[in-house]
Amino acid sequence: MKLAVALAVLPTFAMAQDTEEVALIKATFDAVQAASIAQNVEFCGYVGFDAAGKLVATPATRGDEGSCLSDDPVGLEVITASYHSHGAHSADYFNEVPSGADMEGDADEGIDGYVATPAGRLWYIDSVDMVASQLCGVGCLRADPAFDPADDPDVALSYSYDELVVKLDG
Repeated sequence: MKLAVALAVLPTFAMAQDTEEVALIKATFDAVQAASIAQNVEFCGYVGFDAAGKLVATPATRGDEGSCLSDDPVGLEVITASYHSHGAHSADYFNEVPSGADMEGDADEGIDGYVATPAGRLWYIDSVDMVASQLCGVGCLRADPAFDPADDPDVALSYSYDELVVKLDG
């Protein structure tokens, strides 16, 4: 089945924050967080269903300090979400929440997304409602030992797109 055709049947497979998908995302981030933090770069990829109907994650693509463009999702018949890490902790960059650009990228692709932060938070981006929600907090995933909670006070449990844009630009 061609990817374009498979995307037409996406609603059949789409499961916001499905337990199996979240478990796969946590395992995927477990494999990339150490390198992301050590190299201070983002890593990214996709999650979806292969030809056999199995939920899988694509291998991570290495990005740079502030962005990542995933390789084409070879082996996926249906893409359900993107994933990317936010690199190492920095007092100069508020990387403990998804950015407006993170949300826009997922919305442009018509998929949801997952973001791992340096403190080990896991975020879910609902690109239909344009809301980012923490699935689990500090230390849920591998965290940067240099993370200082004082650098990122007042991280909410969820943000609308507009709230993120104001928080990050304000």
